[in-house]
Amino acid sequence: MNRLPDPSSGDLPEEARPGGGDPGRRPAGGTRPNRPHAGRRSGPGPDDRPGATGPARDARTPGARDDAPPASATHRELKSLLGAWALAACTPAEAAAVEAHLPGCRRCADEARSLREAVPLLQRPESLDLDPTLRTRVLDGCLDRRPPRIPVPEWAMPYDAETARLDALLQDIDEAEWHAPVRLRWIEDDEERQHRATVAKVLAHLLAVDGLVAVALGLPDPLSACAGGSSPLRGHGTPTSRTRAYWAALHRPPTREVRDPWREQSHGLVRTASFTGGTTGGLPVAYGPCEIPLRDALLERAFACWVHGGDIADAVNYPYRPPAPRHLHAMIDLAARRMPEAIAARRRAGLASRPGPGTRHLVPAGRPGRSLLLEIEGRGGGEWLIPLDSPAALPSEHHVVAHVVLDDEEFAQLVAGHVRPRDAAAGQSGDRSAVADVLFAAASLSRL
Repeated sequence: MNRLPDPSSGDLPEEARPGGGDPGRRPAGGTRPNRPHAGRRSGPGPDDRPGATGPARDARTPGARDDAPPASATHRELKSLLGAWALAACTPAEAAAVEAHLPGCRRCADEARSLREAVPLLQRPESLDLDPTLRTRVLDGCLDRRPPRIPVPEWAMPYDAETARLDALLQDIDEAEWHAPVRLRWIEDDEERQHRATVAKVLAHLLAVDGLVAVALGLPDPLSACAGGSSPLRGHGTPTSRTRAYWAALHRPPTREVRDPWREQSHGLVRTASFTGGTTGGLPVAYGPCEIPLRDALLERAFACWVHGGDIADAVNYPYRPPAPRHLHAMIDLAARRMPEAIAARRRAGLASRPGPGTRHLVPAGRPGRSLLLEIEGRGGGEWLIPLDSPAALPSEHHVVAHVVLDDEEFAQLVAGHVRPRDAAAGQSGDRSAVADVLFAAASLSRL
């Protein structure tokens, strides 16, 4: 920004002297009306053709430029340029003429200073990163106008959105960043576990575990392609065993080449689920010794994609926002629905508390029993009653023994194993053992 000269030094021109020029005229406020010329040439004349000679060309001073400041610009013309000058929208000739005029005109100098100070208020600096919700908003707007021929089922939308967000992040990283170290964290047997991987290795992990869903939908298993069809875990295994088998079968550390098969598989999962008309939501997907319906399996894979997308973003120092509120709510709902079985598994392993002295035995299946009110704050939150005595017990508002309040993102990080139960900033009241059971059960849902 040019520093405005002090109009008190030097003689003022006739237009700027008190009583001179047009003192009764109000300031133009920096507007830019049509002006006669202000030093700008309207077009080439007959003597401006290449090679043309004549008195007009020959009479020019040697070394003079076409954009030299006009010597005949009036005070009124220069005053009308102040707004454009403050915005740096003048031509070089106009800017030079204004700056030559300001030292001798106090009124124009004051107005120019005010305009320059107001320029930063016209617009705020914005991030060059695209809004992560832009894709969803654009698609929603398009679908409102023209419904898709083959719509994506509601339960597959979180997976579709999270894989697209992660793929957009992967597009922006360079070759070296595919080998950036990533620290994978999870909770196992109430202890924090870690594994050092790379960006490419994390994507290979997602590819291997998504293969369980692919097999359920009749699509190829990536583990078979990697191991040449000889993998004993083809179509089977737990997420952890499949991941380790896939990493071991690779002939060299994974590189950015893993992105194409991962993205092709994610597209295939969404496309196949859509072609069925959304009727396959109850299709069982084998997760090792247990089975879960396809709708929950894709929601679980969407959650894993977001969590590991955040791990990758941290490794390459890239901003990464949480999912859309309705998708985050569905992920939290899935975790809340899985909590009773997690509590029961911990109790069988001797890690969860037994009913207190006031309770003789665990409540029978189908009967209301002790419950914990889980309140999740935030746009993706809500309230859930968690049965504490048995997965088959009914939650009951009349049997609430404890209350836990957590932020939606913090609860999600607890379920992902990124926050230890003892470190969760939870609002707690009631039975402390019940609170501990729920927090540790939430963390036990995490895995490699």
